[in-house]
Amino acid sequence: MSSCCMCHTVIRLFRDLGVNPMVVELDEDPRGKEMEKALARLLGRSPAVPAVFIGGRLAGSTDKIMSLHLGGNLVPLLHNAGALWV
Repeated sequence: MSSCCMCHTVIRLFRDLGVNPMVVELDEDPRGKEMEKALARLLGRSPAVPAVFIGGRLAGSTDKIMSLHLGGNLVPLLHNAGALWV
């Protein structure tokens, strides 16, 4: 969602790492409500955003992404997905 502070946090993290993320703003997409319901089912929680996909696979929400980052596993994951060239 364009006003979601956690979404902005995750986007900022990726940009700071040198990744140019593809961002889908559900509140600006005509299919947004439908996508949000599907993401909530996948994540098993609501709100469903941010839902982060890396290399076409669901990586998780903010807590999972931050855990990966703090554990040193996010950069290798991004590199293996071809999203980071360092």
